[in-house]
Amino acid sequence: MTPSVSSHPAAADKPTYITNQIIDVAALLSQYEDEAAGAVVLFNGTVRNQSLGKPVDYLFYEAAETMAYKMINDLLQEAQEKWHLTTVFAVHRIGKVYVGESAVVVITSSPHRKEAYDANQYIIEKIKHELPLWKCEYFTDGTKKWGGNCSCQEITGNPNQHIYDI
Repeated sequence: MTPSVSSHPAAADKPTYITNQIIDVAALLSQYEDEAAGAVVLFNGTVRNQSLGKPVDYLFYEAAETMAYKMINDLLQEAQEKWHLTTVFAVHRIGKVYVGESAVVVITSSPHRKEAYDANQYIIEKIKHELPLWKCEYFTDGTKKWGGNCSCQEITGNPNQHIYDI
């Protein structure tokens, strides 16, 4: 199998890296099985039931979708070249994501485990820290907190207020 940046089955001509649909992790893992790989690493970032000591109802993600798509595509190409991966794929949810659901999935495979692990960790860290994506945590007590890559505090002066809330 020739190494390539893998695409999502729903859009073979253009991979799906950003989606508002529930991510079917088992289907993705099955899709990216690769006989040339001695190692497949899957990172499945899920919504946990608490944050900041408070019960979470759901998260809401927003993204600059065109920019995020390009950044993920470039990141996957970079990782593939650096670690000689046989498969590399990532997808991030936007919109409302409930407790227990997948918010982000990264799949890497290579002939050897070290490359697959290193690439997977590199990709998720870049996504978490550089992707133009913003997260708002909605708590069961009705409060919310913007986080992630959100820098709205610089504009609003309030770490809990998104610019769209003004």
